[in-house]
Amino acid sequence: MKHISILGSTGSIGTQTLEIARQFPNEFKVVGLTANKNSDLLLNQIKEFRPKAVAIMDKSKVDDLLNFSSCQVYSGIEGLNKIAMLQEADTVVNALVGSIGIEPTYNAIKNKKNIALANKETLVAAGSVIMEEVKKNNVALMPIDSEHSAIFQCLNGESINEVSGITLTCSGGPFKNHTREQLHSANADDALKHPIWSMGNKITIDSATLMNKGFEVIEAHWLYGIDYDKIKVIIHPQSIVHSLVEFADKSVIAQLGLPDMKIPIQYALSYPKRFQNLSKSLDLTKIKTLDFREPDFEKFSCLKYAYEAGIKGGTLPAVMNAANEAAVYAFLGNQIRFLDIPRLIRKMMDGHSLIKNPALKDILETDRKVKETTKNIIEEEMIVEN
Repeated sequence: MKHISILGSTGSIGTQTLEIARQFPNEFKVVGLTANKNSDLLLNQIKEFRPKAVAIMDKSKVDDLLNFSSCQVYSGIEGLNKIAMLQEADTVVNALVGSIGIEPTYNAIKNKKNIALANKETLVAAGSVIMEEVKKNNVALMPIDSEHSAIFQCLNGESINEVSGITLTCSGGPFKNHTREQLHSANADDALKHPIWSMGNKITIDSATLMNKGFEVIEAHWLYGIDYDKIKVIIHPQSIVHSLVEFADKSVIAQLGLPDMKIPIQYALSYPKRFQNLSKSLDLTKIKTLDFREPDFEKFSCLKYAYEAGIKGGTLPAVMNAANEAAVYAFLGNQIRFLDIPRLIRKMMDGHSLIKNPALKDILETDRKVKETTKNIIEEEMIVEN
C-alpha cells in the first residue's frame, strides 16, 4: 500500500486523485491533504479519508477545520511544507497551481518522498535544482500530465540514447483558429471555454496562450534529458494522441486514449502496475478524423518564449513563469487584455539579469521580484489608461 499526501486536494487534479484512492482502498492510504481556501470541501475529505494531518493556505479558515475535525491542522506555506514532508507519507502528489508548488516539492524530495507531479512550475522554474535532488535522494518523479505520461510510457523499456525526438501534442485551446486581430478582443470568459479539457482557470488560460505547452517543453527537457532541438509541438485538436516518440530507426511510438486525466493520474500512482480503470475505452471507429498541424509561433508567442527561456536556462524560465502567473491572474481579473500576457512576459524577460546556475533561494527570490514588478507595471498602466 502506498501512503500519499495530496497538495491541492480540492482542485481538479486533487479531487480526481481522491477518486482513485476511493476506488482502490487496498492500494492507497491518504495521510495528508492541503487546500487553498475551500475549507468546506477539505473538511468533507477529512471526514472520508481520515488523514493524519492537513493544511490550508488561508489562515482564517483554520478554525473551520479545528472545530469539526480531529486531525492535525496546519496553515500557510509552512503548512504546505509540513504536509509535503509528512513522515507517514511515501508519495506526494503535487497538484498545486503556480510557483507556490516549488518549495514543497523540493522539501518532499529532500525527505525521500516519491513525487507524482502535476505542478508544472516546479520543473519550469527550478528544473536543474529539482532534478539534482531527485538523483541525490534516489526518489521517483512520475509525471501526471497526459503528455508526459504518454512520453514516459513510450520510453518504457527503451534506451534514451536511441531517441531522435519527441513530439508533444496540443489541443490548441479555444483560440486555435483565431486570427491575431481576433485575439486583441478575446476576454477571459472566451478563454476559459476549453474545447476538450476541464481544468482550473489558470491552466485553462495557459492553454489558450499555448504557454501551457511551452511549460511542457521545458518539463520534457528536465524529465527525459532531451535537448530542446529534439522537442517538437504539434496541434492535435482531438487530444486522442497524447504524445509521440521517434527513435533512431525512424520507428514512432505514440500513446493514445480519450482525454481523461484520471488515466495519467492513476498510472503515476500505480506504476509499475496497471490497475483497472473505470474510464471509457477508446473506440477508434467512432473517431471521425485525427488532425495535426504546426503551431503558429508568432500568433502564440508564449510558446516561442518558453523555448528561448529553456535554452538560455538559469533564472530566465523562472522569470517567464512568474511574469506569466502575474499576467494571467490580471487577465482573469479583467485588468489587462489577452495579448498583454505575452507582452508583459517579453518585457520581464528582456529586463532580467540572468543568474546562470541558481540555487533554490535565487529562483524563489526571482519569482517574488518578477511577480511584484509585473503587478506594479499593470497597476501603473491601468492608472495611465484611466
